[in-house]
Amino acid sequence: MSTYNQIFGGKVNAVSSNPSNPVKGQVWFNTTDAAMRYQSVATSSAWAAGGNLATAASRLAGAGTQTAGLKFGGGTSPDSTKTAATEEYDGTSWSSGGNLGTARYRLAGCGTQTSALAFGGMVTTSLANTEEYDGSSWTSGGNLGTARRTLAGAGTQTSALAFGGGFPPTNVTEEYDGTSWTSGGNLATSRQGLGGAGLQTSALAFGGDLPSGNETEEYDGSSWTSGGNLGTGRGQLAGAGLQTSALAFGGNTPPGPATGATEAYNGTSWTAEASMATARQFLAGGGTQTSALAFGGLTTTSVANTEEFTGAGSPTTKTVTAS
Repeated sequence: MSTYNQIFGGKVNAVSSNPSNPVKGQVWFNTTDAAMRYQSVATSSAWAAGGNLATAASRLAGAGTQTAGLKFGGGTSPDSTKTAATEEYDGTSWSSGGNLGTARYRLAGCGTQTSALAFGGMVTTSLANTEEYDGSSWTSGGNLGTARRTLAGAGTQTSALAFGGGFPPTNVTEEYDGTSWTSGGNLATSRQGLGGAGLQTSALAFGGDLPSGNETEEYDGSSWTSGGNLGTGRGQLAGAGLQTSALAFGGNTPPGPATGATEAYNGTSWTAEASMATARQFLAGGGTQTSALAFGGLTTTSVANTEEFTGAGSPTTKTVTAS
């Protein structure tokens, strides 16, 4: 077995402060803190299983974070029973919240667990309905100007963005101020089944049910411009994060099956990350690029699976402790 001396060409040094630029695997003794320290190796991104939804659902919407997520609406079977059910996630398990006023699926959402917004969707036809959640119950908000389904959303309850959707596919964008929706700049490409992330004044639209399904557009509060294409074109996917730090996951790769593919966006281009354990489409998500939540969706039937994403980690200084 190789020794530390053989690997690094020297003994463990005693120093009064931590090295400014340690090498991965380097070990030293900090005399000021009287602690043995080392530089860890970088970690890869990964998905891990979380607590299942109480009721399997697809074509649902989501909001919130990995440790305070919100699920609302959807269908409990692929194309039949619409639900008004809301569930809240605490980082471990889901519990019941207040029901939507209108049971629906193919809707969009944004915001947080205690201040969320649900808009659009369908029952038998496309809806314009908007509802606001306060952590316990939903109340009616101002209707969308354009009724639609399979749209995307971004922002907060009082500063939201709705874009795309169908049917047929549209490029319409609307902005919500907590009371009413007004017209924003149109998407360059009309699409439905797209993903969204970010804020009202700095949003991201990606993917969708298009021949390629890889187009990305960035919104600056008034107009959309082209961004870097997804590596895996797809529709019916989910997203999380901000315009310059987003995550896209799941979806359908037309005309192929559902995918677990995950990609991270840095404001310019997408890079592949670890795939979800359960490939699915028509799912929902929340959180950030490095701490995301994926739940529900459709394989051959609606599923209750929840997965938690942890982004790749840089090497860090750690302390050796006795156990």
